[in-house]
Amino acid sequence: MDPKKISVLIDQICQEKKISREAVIKAIEKALAIAYRKDYGNKMQNIKVDFNLKTGLTRVYDVKTVVEDLSQEESAQQEKSKEKRKFNPRTEIQLSDAKKIKKNVKVGDEIITELPLPTGFGRIAAQTAKQVIIQNIREAERQTLYEKYKKLEHSVIDGVIQRREGVNLIVDLGDTNGILIYEEQIPEERYWPGEKLKFYLLTVKESLKGPIIVLSRRHPDIVKALFISEVPEIAEGSVEIKAIVREAGYRSKVAVVAKDKNIDPVGACIGQRGTRIQTIIGELGGEKVDIIHYSDNPEEFIVNSIAPAEVTSIKLNKKEKKAKLKIKSNQLSLAYGRKKQNLRLASELTGWKIEIEEEKLKKSKNKKNKKEK
Repeated sequence: MDPKKISVLIDQICQEKKISREAVIKAIEKALAIAYRKDYGNKMQNIKVDFNLKTGLTRVYDVKTVVEDLSQEESAQQEKSKEKRKFNPRTEIQLSDAKKIKKNVKVGDEIITELPLPTGFGRIAAQTAKQVIIQNIREAERQTLYEKYKKLEHSVIDGVIQRREGVNLIVDLGDTNGILIYEEQIPEERYWPGEKLKFYLLTVKESLKGPIIVLSRRHPDIVKALFISEVPEIAEGSVEIKAIVREAGYRSKVAVVAKDKNIDPVGACIGQRGTRIQTIIGELGGEKVDIIHYSDNPEEFIVNSIAPAEVTSIKLNKKEKKAKLKIKSNQLSLAYGRKKQNLRLASELTGWKIEIEEEKLKKSKNKKNKKEK
């Protein structure tokens, strides 16, 4: 084997499949071992191959692990029952037999016996090993993809809608596909082939066909990732996101606080003429986003959270963690929001159960006097 040609071929495979040289060499060694066992070895040999890329030379070994000797009773039991086998003669060698080969050997050591390399092995091995190498390279490629996306689990990634399969959507991630399952889609959102979106990577599972990458468009961390990318003050740490709650497709509330007193955290998130927040809303398909001033003071934080409604008074029950808010009748629709959405999100954001009481508008004295006259 010409080592230079092999090295060039391995580099091409590594570049094309995006896998390491070590993985390709392991695939070659595994394939050569299978080829040797098929044509020259026997069932009782544990064939291992060492392929030297620098020289192009191949060495073949029978590798066995030293184990304790079986007693006569255990040997008899093994002969009767294959299911309760305690000794595997293909991969193991008993201590007494191992000492005949190497005197100072102990349990756990390996007995490595080099095997002869027959003439013509290279030609026969190349034919036999071709499919095995391809298969092992595919396995290495799948493992590389799995490890890459496993590290990205619970983060936000970019993807392009490819096609629909039943109720699920297949998403092109560049080097593989992910799946946007129905439960993680936004009900009001429409997905078009070729559309580029951000996705939350929920889970990555191994399979024979490659990694199964499950995506979400509903997760609150998508909102967080958009704020980090669009608001430099958040990215650099001068503004901090304290909490995010979301009803995907409808409304999100984001509590922010500035570490620098000279920075307005809400203003930084909105941007000049609302450019930053409009970009975020656009990425979320028009979903409403409320930016809330965070406060360590529960009263202040709760009042901020119910925005855009104005609160006239607030009473806290700290033991039960309940808050009663009085809000003018003309502000009630804002306080509750669509299907009480604003109220639910405010409670979730603050961690307090919020109750609303109507404060009726008082009639002006002038109107009262006119009626009396």
